[in-house]
Amino acid sequence: MDSEIAQRLKLRYSPVAILFTDEKPPGALEFAEGRWGCVAAMLTAAAKGRQTVFGRRTFGCLGGGVGLGFGNTYSDFPGGFEYFLSTGKEGYREGEAYKKTPELVTTFVEALPITDIPNHYVVFKPLTEVDIAVEEPKVIVFYATADQLSALVVLANYGRPGNDNVIIPFGAGCHTICLIPWHEASRERPRAVVGMTDISARPVIDADLLSFSVPFDMFREMEDNVPGSFLDKPDWRKVADRIPEK
Repeated sequence: MDSEIAQRLKLRYSPVAILFTDEKPPGALEFAEGRWGCVAAMLTAAAKGRQTVFGRRTFGCLGGGVGLGFGNTYSDFPGGFEYFLSTGKEGYREGEAYKKTPELVTTFVEALPITDIPNHYVVFKPLTEVDIAVEEPKVIVFYATADQLSALVVLANYGRPGNDNVIIPFGAGCHTICLIPWHEASRERPRAVVGMTDISARPVIDADLLSFSVPFDMFREMEDNVPGSFLDKPDWRKVADRIPEK
């Protein structure tokens, strides 16, 4: 499946389709069972053209299990996730200090739309390799620079009322590319999600990129809205001229 948005914005990497399935794709890159790995690194691999897959024992880290929709894997965190994300706990790993107190971590986790998907695998696939006739993605993820992200935010609001059709929530990288945008798909008016502000995930993506994730139906709506939008106008061309060609 081609994306006119990707072409117009001169994206550095392919948009990535996230799919839920019960069949493991042959040859896909996968973490070894029980080994640590970052979901964001797998997203980067998929954006560069390599299909990746996660299973219920190969999601990389306990946060990845939550972010991919494999239930509340935080409950298995040694010493308590509420301490790891905040102050730390004697005898366990140093706290990350992303929340001030363990109590604030608890409220953060309670607010997450934690779910257990009814499928065995989550697949990250370059959008250009998706055949809509046989499979339908749940979420589409873009990697975008500041100029490209600006265009995505404007396009997400272009055909919709209001000015809050894009959110930028606090969360892990995998929350913002999969869990939260997939939850948005169930809302009466889904929103796009800006992500990869997770400090722990930043080292595995390009320093000038953030993610922009949309439920698949919203992605198709945005694609349909490209012709006649600001992307045809002189102001955008001024910005587009300074975006390097791939």
